[in-house]
Amino acid sequence: MNRPHPSRLRLRSLRDWPLGSRIVVVFLSLLLVTQAAVFVAIQASLSDNARRSIAAELEVGERALRRLLSQSANRLVEATSVLSADYGFREAVASGDLPTIRSALENHSARIGAPVAALLDTRFALRVSSGAADAGLQRAVLHLTAAAQRGLSGEALWVVEPVGGEPMQLVLVPLRAPLLTGWVLMGFSLDPWLARDLRSVSTLELAVLVRPHAGAAWSAPISTVADDVGADLLRRDADAAPREPTTTLGGAEYGWRVLRLTDRGAAGEGEVRAVLLRSVDEAVRAYERLRWVFAAITVLGMLAFAVGGTVTARLITLPVRRLVEATRRIGAGDYQTPLIGVRAGDEIGQLTQAFEGMRGNVAQQQIDLRRQAFEDALTGLPNRLNFGQALRQAIDARQPAGTAAGLAVVVLNLDRFKQVNDVLGYAFGDRVLQAVAGRLRERLASGDVLARLGADEFALLLAHSDPARALRTAHEIAASFDHTLSIDEQTIDLGAGIGIACWPEHAGTAEALLSRAEVAMRNAKRKASGPQLYDSAADSTSAQTLSLLSELRRAVEHGELRLFLQPKVAFDDGRLLGAEALLRWQHPQRGMVPPLDFIPFAEQTGFVRRLTLWVFEEAARTWRTLPVLGGAALRLSVNLSTHDLLDTELPERLVALLQRHGVPARAFCLEITESAIMDDPQRAHATLERLRTAGFKLSIDDFGTGYSSLAYLKRLPLDELKIDKSFVIGMERDADDAKIVRSTIDLAHNLGLTVVAEGVENAAIWNLLHRLNCNEGQGYHMSRPLPVPQFVDWALRWNDRTATGWGGLELLTSDGTASVEL
Repeated sequence: MNRPHPSRLRLRSLRDWPLGSRIVVVFLSLLLVTQAAVFVAIQASLSDNARRSIAAELEVGERALRRLLSQSANRLVEATSVLSADYGFREAVASGDLPTIRSALENHSARIGAPVAALLDTRFALRVSSGAADAGLQRAVLHLTAAAQRGLSGEALWVVEPVGGEPMQLVLVPLRAPLLTGWVLMGFSLDPWLARDLRSVSTLELAVLVRPHAGAAWSAPISTVADDVGADLLRRDADAAPREPTTTLGGAEYGWRVLRLTDRGAAGEGEVRAVLLRSVDEAVRAYERLRWVFAAITVLGMLAFAVGGTVTARLITLPVRRLVEATRRIGAGDYQTPLIGVRAGDEIGQLTQAFEGMRGNVAQQQIDLRRQAFEDALTGLPNRLNFGQALRQAIDARQPAGTAAGLAVVVLNLDRFKQVNDVLGYAFGDRVLQAVAGRLRERLASGDVLARLGADEFALLLAHSDPARALRTAHEIAASFDHTLSIDEQTIDLGAGIGIACWPEHAGTAEALLSRAEVAMRNAKRKASGPQLYDSAADSTSAQTLSLLSELRRAVEHGELRLFLQPKVAFDDGRLLGAEALLRWQHPQRGMVPPLDFIPFAEQTGFVRRLTLWVFEEAARTWRTLPVLGGAALRLSVNLSTHDLLDTELPERLVALLQRHGVPARAFCLEITESAIMDDPQRAHATLERLRTAGFKLSIDDFGTGYSSLAYLKRLPLDELKIDKSFVIGMERDADDAKIVRSTIDLAHNLGLTVVAEGVENAAIWNLLHRLNCNEGQGYHMSRPLPVPQFVDWALRWNDRTATGWGGLELLTSDGTASVEL
């Protein structure tokens, strides 16, 4: 047993689930939706609280940072005041001893760890400096001077400036002896202790950014943030305060605040900024436990709802399941088991009572329907449907076993029965039919079947019979009608026309066998010479075609059709270019049926569409197995009929078949006859355009035999023209045919078409067509149509011979060789 691949299994939709499962799913879904909504609300609230908390932390952190800087400045002022209070240093300043001043500055700055030291006069002019003296130091002096001039003269001052590319805290202490004689300037680097101290009193991260001058790149000599966060921070524009309370750094969200540690000066000046950061994820992580508690509550709630929902669903669905089981028993034909196990007081109980009342009614209706469907109400005999089933079963039972035992069908139709109804009435006629049925029963043997087909027609299935026994039985039945029927003192003299058809001699299927027995019966009534065996000679053509359509359908379904290929060869170098796909019918009784015996009928009935699709799909399947010759794949030609060409869905069907088998459209050439095009030119033209767009090569077949207009023909999207073989075969002995062929080739070439000649039967025709520059040839001279395996063998041998050179090559046919001088 073939099991479907798991990838092809489809999940059932919720409406296909059991009712109990749907109840539980609905309950759990409602709970899950509710909890999800609550979780979203809580999450939003937590996130909002976290962000408000971050904003408060940043504000506190800013105040803490400024206080730390102020405390640091106070310590630095005290360290600098030691030098300004030194008596020897003041004496050196008073006497203007610059070497002594410089030495004192250097010694004291080294002792207190100040990279920069300087002495300013009372007008803040730089007299002596030690350490870096760059633009940052000059800016610091200017800023301190401005502060002192704003009324702070005589007080210690401090600023933060970039000096030497590093952030420095510079302090200015007055020098008095006892009057103000100058100013002592000391510069101290901002050490990482600032970040550590801030970290010790808060959860904030700190990055000190330095820019030596406007336009220069920012650097972060002091930073407690990760490298990726610091890199993103340096790429940000720090010229303005952040507009948003949060930003994304290093792929994470941070709350931030930027502090300017350097007073704003003129354009082009350097600057020092401090950036305070607080991770939003860390802030929200503090609420992680609350989320886990909520998740645990949700899981416990889901379990509680699942248990409660399951119990509730069972209480609701148990009566329904019992009712379903009872209904299935009724559907299976069990009308005896009562419906139990449900309460009678509720709605389900009321439904049960209704089903219980229906059970008996359905049982009786089934009996009546079966009798009406398979029995004749008047005689109690099987009807036509029942007889047909019995006949099919008898034939099927013989076919697998291969037994030689045959069977026969005898059909009889009463003579003069219409007069009985007209004279004696229909009620009397019914009694006559009952009497005839009783008389026929007497002739039945074991395994035989008697049926009334309708009106005054009866049929017998002789289960073990040959034509001789069937004929003897028919004569016995005919002889029984020599005895009159006596009904209610009325004497009735009846006869019957009797026909016989035997299996397998006269038909292979039940429908055909019964049909041919009826044909024989009508022949017997016409001849009035006793029972008649079926005679195909006496059967009309219409009787044969009645079964031909069903046989064609069976041929498609049972694999009786065969694909043959006839090669198409190039005239210039003998290359095998392709083949025409041709249909053959291998009938189980008649053998190989010629196409002319069924193709015209298929075209008349429209069944040719089914045959075309079979040929096309078989050709697509075969194409992938054909050898590649001359470096190119072969092109297969498939004929389209008028019905095919007028089918608006044909292009889509053909493209779908190609996609199913993975074959390109260029591998096929579709051949259309002139008559098919001219039946409905506009519709045919539209279909051809769509086929051409899909990639198919198009050819007009049997050119010259129709009455197409050349003016219309030139507008068709054609690639190829095939000259009908009736002109090609006669061209070597008929000058007119030769002229037609030559003119057709010239016409086709002028229209840009490839020319294919059918009917190349001998070397002389080959040579004539070669000299006329015909492109391709097809005919028995190269090969007759061959089954696919034989065609492959022929193609390989042909390819081997053409590979040795084409001049004077012998053309290899399916039954020998013929020398052709080219």
